[in-house]
Amino acid sequence: MKTWFKLTFKKVFLGALILLIGLNALGYFMQDALMVQTIGPLCVPVFLIFYFVKYKALGFAFISFLVFTFFGDVSFLFFSDDTLVQASSVLYLLSYLFLLIMVLPHFKLFEVDKWVGAYLLVVFFIALYFLYLFYGILQAMSLNPAEVLLFGVRNLMLIVLAFISFGVFLNTQSKQSALFLTAVIFFGLAVVIRYINLYYLFDWRFELLQRVMYAIALFVMFKYVMVRRLIKKKPKAIQLDERYPSDTVLS
Repeated sequence: MKTWFKLTFKKVFLGALILLIGLNALGYFMQDALMVQTIGPLCVPVFLIFYFVKYKALGFAFISFLVFTFFGDVSFLFFSDDTLVQASSVLYLLSYLFLLIMVLPHFKLFEVDKWVGAYLLVVFFIALYFLYLFYGILQAMSLNPAEVLLFGVRNLMLIVLAFISFGVFLNTQSKQSALFLTAVIFFGLAVVIRYINLYYLFDWRFELLQRVMYAIALFVMFKYVMVRRLIKKKPKAIQLDERYPSDTVLS
């Protein structure tokens, strides 16, 4: 029982996620537009501050991902409503590109089992088919062509990212690959909910759900980086070779 109340970094980090979700929910329940706009972009800085409390370094690709993600979150400060969706889509697209850079070296194409590869291809083409259907619906709504194109490219990047991260997970079955895949799935859910809310039915509950999915995705991505750092820091076991040349053995 005492260990449950013991404050650890994991509990504090989880508490930061719960606090962000709670503040977002409070802002929407109170219908406070200023609070909603202020709390939204805080996910990256808050998680980053807590990360640096324990860990002192980050890789270039992950830093770049965070930078473009944060600029996407605060894009409403620099762009009007006409260009906001396009600008934020470009920034988020660039952030996904750096996630792809992070996971791609772990995707060993020639080491994937043929049945696993076939399964991945089926899932990939099914996802492409649904993207094609959604893309056609947006085109039929006579939206800005650039906006529709960015929707297609952004979601295609997410599909490729999910495909590769799923392949890495099936091939390695490791905790870090599971975390990365989970984060990508939550990013994808957040994007889908955002577009549904933007073009079909605007409801603050859908917008809140999108914020929750996005916050969880960032939280899990930071957990992935932490697990990866811990694995790198673990000392490798020293294996002693017990076989000796016959001329060096003392009898």
